[in-house]
Amino acid sequence: MPLSVPAGVLAAVLFLAGCAQPVVPIERLGRKAAEGVRPHVRPLAAPPSRLPPPPVVDRVPTRDRVVFLTYDATDHPTALGELRLPVSRFTPGLRPLAGTPYATQHAALCARRTRLLRPPRGAYDPTTLRAAADCGVTAVVLWRATLTPTGLTYPRGPHHLRRGDIVRLLPDAPTDRLLDALHRRNLTAARLEDYL
Repeated sequence: MPLSVPAGVLAAVLFLAGCAQPVVPIERLGRKAAEGVRPHVRPLAAPPSRLPPPPVVDRVPTRDRVVFLTYDATDHPTALGELRLPVSRFTPGLRPLAGTPYATQHAALCARRTRLLRPPRGAYDPTTLRAAADCGVTAVVLWRATLTPTGLTYPRGPHHLRRGDIVRLLPDAPTDRLLDALHRRNLTAARLEDYL
């Protein structure tokens, strides 16, 4: 026995079915884009360097009884003229590069055109080393001792100068203390560029 559907209900169903518009896949994609759904795409990495990273040094292996005096251009020691010793000047830049993208570091380092690099504030990361290698840097120079206004400080290792140490000079550094330390250890200053 056939089911009887009230005419009003049947008319409503047919009316609503006629109003429904089909949703095609392209419309669905458009709606998803409007909702902010984005594909998970990783940013392009920097090309791998074909060159080995430059060594990071705070001292130079040598049998000569020498140390290497350095200063940053922004930290020009006031008593530097009194030394009359070879001193290497670095221009590390004002802002640290570590943590910035490869392209930023590469542009900054290649613009310097230098063989020896002193990273700003001594901060570097693997990207710095890769960019440095690609820009022709042969060594990243740090320091093992610092001559501050209160004297020599050593963040690690023996608390005296050793042959091959790289010493960073700060403004208002007491050069008499440095000269005393060199004489006590039977050391002299040499040009860093001649050893690296």
